[in-house]
Amino acid sequence: MVTESAVLEALRAVRDPDLHRDIVSLGFVKHVQVTEGEVAFTIELTTPACPVKDQMKAQAEAAVRQLAGVSSVRVEMTASVRQAGSMLSGRQPVPGVKNVIAVGAGKGGVGKTTVSVNLAMALARHGSRVGLLDGDIYGPNVPHMLGVNTQLSTDGEKIVPAEQHGVQVVSMGFLTSDDSPVIWRGPMLHGVIQQFFREVRWENLDYLVVDMPPGTGDVALSLSQTVPVAGAVLVTTPQTVSVADTRRAARMYQKLNVPVLGIVENMSYFVCPGCGREADLFGRGGGEALATELGVPFLGAIPLQQPIRVASDAGVPIVVSAPDSIEAHAFMQTAERMAAQLSIASYTEPIPLAPAE
Repeated sequence: MVTESAVLEALRAVRDPDLHRDIVSLGFVKHVQVTEGEVAFTIELTTPACPVKDQMKAQAEAAVRQLAGVSSVRVEMTASVRQAGSMLSGRQPVPGVKNVIAVGAGKGGVGKTTVSVNLAMALARHGSRVGLLDGDIYGPNVPHMLGVNTQLSTDGEKIVPAEQHGVQVVSMGFLTSDDSPVIWRGPMLHGVIQQFFREVRWENLDYLVVDMPPGTGDVALSLSQTVPVAGAVLVTTPQTVSVADTRRAARMYQKLNVPVLGIVENMSYFVCPGCGREADLFGRGGGEALATELGVPFLGAIPLQQPIRVASDAGVPIVVSAPDSIEAHAFMQTAERMAAQLSIASYTEPIPLAPAE
C-alpha cells in the first residue's frame, strides 16, 4: 500500500538545480494525498517564473510513478514568492511589496527603460503580481512605453498607482506635462523617491521593478538609503564604452550594499529580416564577459530588432503585443533567470562582486 511517507521519500530525489537541495527539505511539497493507488500533491515554487518548472514537474511525476502500487500521479504546480533583501538592516520594507528590483545602467541610450518595462510585463505574464516605478525623474518614459496617459489619484491616504497590462505603475510623467522639464536638486529627488515608495498604495506585489536613471547619481543613493533593495539588474550594450560604464555602476551598487542579480546585454545582435544573417552592430559578448569578470550571472541577450522599438513607441511592449515573437521570448527568458536569482537570494546571503583589480 502506498503511503505519504513513501511518496515524500521518493520526491527527495528531485532537486532544485539552483538551490541544490531536494524539494522535500525545501518545503516545496504540499498537500500530499494518497487514495489507494492514486497520488496527488502540490509543488509550491518560489516564483511563478521558475525556468525549470516543467522539468521539475516531470521529474516528480516520474519519481512517484516508480513506487509499487501507484496507478496515477497528479501534480499541481503553484508558487509563493519569497522576500529577498531582508538582510539589509535599518531599512523598513515597502508596505505591499516583497522584492524591490533596481534596473540600472552606467550610461544612457542602452535601452534600460525598454528592458525594465518588458521585464515587468514578462513577470506579470508568468503570473506574478508586479509593480513598475519610473525612477528616472528627469526623463520619465515609462508612461509612453505603456501607453498610459493619466493623472495619479489618491484614496484619501495614499497615492493610487495607475494600472496597465496587469502591472501597477507610478511615474513622474503622471505629474508633469510632456514638455515640462524637471529641474530639481538632490534633496528634492530624495523626497520624491521616498514618496513613491512610502506614500503609494502598492497592492500585494511580488516584485516592484524600478527603472533607474542612467549613471551613478542621487537616485541610486536615495534608493539604497530608503528601502531594502533585493537586487540590481544592470543593462549594457556590447560596445566597450557601455561595458566600462556598466562596470562602474556595478561597483556603485556594491558600495551601496545592493546585490547585483546579473547583467543584461541589450542590442546584442541584429538579425536581417530579409536574409536571416546576424550582424554585430555594437560588437558582441561584452555583457557576458563583464558578468564573468564580476562573478555575477549573465541574464540574457536581447536582440536589436525593429519590432521592439515599434512596440515601445506604440505603447504596447513587445512582450504584450507579440508574446510569441523571438524578441518577447528573449525578455521572458531573461525575466525567468532574474526571478531565479531572487529566489536564490531569498535562501542565501548574496555573493559579493569579484574584487576590482
